[in-house]
Amino acid sequence: MVQQSLTVLGATGSIGSSTLDLVARNKDKYAIEALTANKNVDELADLARRFKAKMAVIGQASLYLDLKAALSGSGIKVAAGDEGLVEAASRPVDITMAGIMGAAGLRPTLAAVKQGHRVALANKECLVAAGSLFMSEVSKYNTQLLPVDSEHSAIFQALDDSPKQNIEKIILTASGGPFRTFSLEQLNHVTPAQALKHPNWSMGRKITIDSATMMNKGLELIEALYLFPVDPEQLDIVIHPQSIIHSLVSYVDGSVIAQLGAPDMRTPIAYSLSWPERIKTPVEQLDLAKIASLSFEAPDETRFPAIRLARQAMLQGGNMPAIMNAANEIAVESFLEGKLSFQEIPTFCERVIEAVQVQMGDKSPVSVEEVLVIDHSTRIMAQSSIIM
Repeated sequence: MVQQSLTVLGATGSIGSSTLDLVARNKDKYAIEALTANKNVDELADLARRFKAKMAVIGQASLYLDLKAALSGSGIKVAAGDEGLVEAASRPVDITMAGIMGAAGLRPTLAAVKQGHRVALANKECLVAAGSLFMSEVSKYNTQLLPVDSEHSAIFQALDDSPKQNIEKIILTASGGPFRTFSLEQLNHVTPAQALKHPNWSMGRKITIDSATMMNKGLELIEALYLFPVDPEQLDIVIHPQSIIHSLVSYVDGSVIAQLGAPDMRTPIAYSLSWPERIKTPVEQLDLAKIASLSFEAPDETRFPAIRLARQAMLQGGNMPAIMNAANEIAVESFLEGKLSFQEIPTFCERVIEAVQVQMGDKSPVSVEEVLVIDHSTRIMAQSSIIM
């Protein structure tokens, strides 16, 4: 494999850290162009020096001078703020790892798409909040889009360019999170500390809570609708507690093809970087005899209503997915701060969706600016609801 240039947006987060772990193990294959972080100046500066990045960007504009001082004498270009993130994403590279979480990642990821090369997508908001707009840009610039989520990576591998008429159904697997067997009464007493202990995966705080509420799986349904050639009714979820099968594709001839692997994000990240080839990773190889059995069950939307809410957003479309996504981010933050109970997260999202749509209507956004207005307005309304 010829050495490829790589920009990592969100280098200090969970996805970014795993990506750079793989780069460190494959120095002959990847050369870092730019690294970004939100506010961790010291770690970003250390990574930029270690990986010989040409540019480093801190998302918090007020930290520009701190980063500049930390990288003094290195020759590494320094920038900050939203424009700095877009500048980093706009630098010509072979691959961009889009690992900035939240709406903050939308503009930089779109800037990367416009380079017409490969974008490894780990940012949900691009598809959940702006799916049609985003995929239109991907098509316009002939960008190679590879999903990084383990579920979508599994589907990408199992589909293998199969035409739509061959596909019966796409089935996303879900671990069920730490509360899969909890009763409604037990769910009423869940603490943030409990919710942050995922049984299988090591992830960031926000996505770990989303996994516990199963909102994460609902968001993945919306993403899958844009990523793959299927209709909403062809998307399904099955609970698979072991997290060994990452997703399945059911075909019209009765065949079902699944992708299996240990629950480690470095596997789908490696695939997004190396496709159509594969690179070695430190991920533990599966020992099926040791695992012994795999189990499955239907999701319970009574105990985990976030799935129902997300499916409703997928079917309704318009601005509902963008509103739901922003409301959920505020709800998760509020839960972690002790301002909302675990069970209030999806019901809070429903109330915010209704309130925002009363104010803004339910039309689909037609520009990135409109998406960001929806996101901002939702956050303000959600925050005011928490305060009230």
